[in-house]
Amino acid sequence: MITFRRISTLLMVGLVGWLGLQIYTYFFSRTLPKLDITGIENGQYCSGDVQCFVFSDKTGDLSLWLDEQPLTNKFKITANEAGHPFVIPTQTMTNGIHSFRAELIDKTFHHNTTIVKRSFHVDNVPLQAAFIKSGAQYKKLQGRTLHVKFQANKEIKEAKIRALAHAYNCFPESKNSSVYECFIPIACEEQPNEYLFSVDLADRVGNTLHLDNKFQVVQYPFKRQTIHVKAEKIEQEKTLGRVSKELEQELFNIVKNSPQEKLWHGTFCTPIDIDRVTCEFGTVRTTQNKGRYAHKALDIINTPKSVVWSPQEGIVVLKDRFASSGNTVVIDHGWGVLSLFFHLHDFADIEVGQKLVQGNPIGQIGKTGEATGYHLHWEMRVDNVAVDPMQWTKTTF
Repeated sequence: MITFRRISTLLMVGLVGWLGLQIYTYFFSRTLPKLDITGIENGQYCSGDVQCFVFSDKTGDLSLWLDEQPLTNKFKITANEAGHPFVIPTQTMTNGIHSFRAELIDKTFHHNTTIVKRSFHVDNVPLQAAFIKSGAQYKKLQGRTLHVKFQANKEIKEAKIRALAHAYNCFPESKNSSVYECFIPIACEEQPNEYLFSVDLADRVGNTLHLDNKFQVVQYPFKRQTIHVKAEKIEQEKTLGRVSKELEQELFNIVKNSPQEKLWHGTFCTPIDIDRVTCEFGTVRTTQNKGRYAHKALDIINTPKSVVWSPQEGIVVLKDRFASSGNTVVIDHGWGVLSLFFHLHDFADIEVGQKLVQGNPIGQIGKTGEATGYHLHWEMRVDNVAVDPMQWTKTTF
């Protein structure tokens, strides 16, 4: 049976222990107080009144500064408080980068202090944007690339163009540019017609904007060609390279993982000095093993085994041999824009993952794969849709 004296003794021991712990904590604790802030993060873009809270696991004096000007001075934080609310009134501040600092000094003998700093952006500018070209100028032939540009009044977080039942990313024309661009591939099979496209923009504080426009796809008179590849050559190449279906799967994965940045600058150049074009882009070709199909590339020639170079900056993402395309190199220029080179005699000293600049050698003109003679198959794809590569070499593009 627990007596009153025993209960009193236990309470006294507990009280002495608690007092001892408090005394020890006060004089000897070096543990910094935890200080958490919600509502404002480093690099955050803000507009309007920003509601914030400060939380701490200790009692103490809280001081807040906005751009090194006092916002709160030695506000008493108690252990029972869920947090201290405060407001950052960005509408009274200039647009641009600002700083915030919070300091909590606890009640111990050593006055342990925790400081938290934040750097953030104020953006109270309404989002505005406009197309650089008028609607009448958006007219493209089948198999070409529609290049859309618009100018925004400030940096945007995201912009997409919806056209031809697909969504395409927009990105700055160059670093820190207010001009944004988008490349929309028009397949050779796209029906000639007038189509609508729309741009959806969002800035970094959540403002959105919607723009509408239209473009016209014009029919192109693709040529026809019949070629014959010897059966012995086809069978031989099957033993030397991977099947063509594997190339298409590789290209699908490459586009899916393409860098979300523009790796190239300026116009593209041709990958060789072209003596002659032996097959134009989009030519309807007939062969004994493939039947009738659109040849969505340029076949160009120069001296056999002469050098082939990169037409623009990019990353080598594929270097392999396939039965149909022979020795193959694929360069990723970012945002799903690819350059493909088939039938190379041999590879230059390059490796997958290597960064190239315009003019770097990638191989030599050859006749590997299902080629009837020395030539270069030069192909470009945008989001895995083949487009005329010569268009990309024009300064007016």
